[in-house]
Amino acid sequence: MDRLSRISMLQNMLVKEPNDVFTNYALALEYVSEADYKKAEEQFLKVLKIDRKYLPCYYQLGQLKEKTNETHVALEFYKEGLELAKEQGNNKAINEINEAIWMLED
Repeated sequence: MDRLSRISMLQNMLVKEPNDVFTNYALALEYVSEADYKKAEEQFLKVLKIDRKYLPCYYQLGQLKEKTNETHVALEFYKEGLELAKEQGNNKAINEINEAIWMLED
């Protein structure tokens, strides 16, 4: 299945269940793959509206902002994600996010 077909399929799924966190997140990742960063950001932010504690979004938004040369915004998303990862006791995410922050602040 090509990327455009996956995007179309995910969009159709969201017609039936617009607040499905994973489907919204998957669609955002497809937009990133297409380098459609505006749509990707909108989609990631929609996920966070649905579930503020969906940890993968913070890392992905940080990555996205790095790609668009918005380092200060990327750091904000990473730091928010780091706090959430600590709350959740997610050591793998803590390490990944700390690494991303370290790379930007170096």
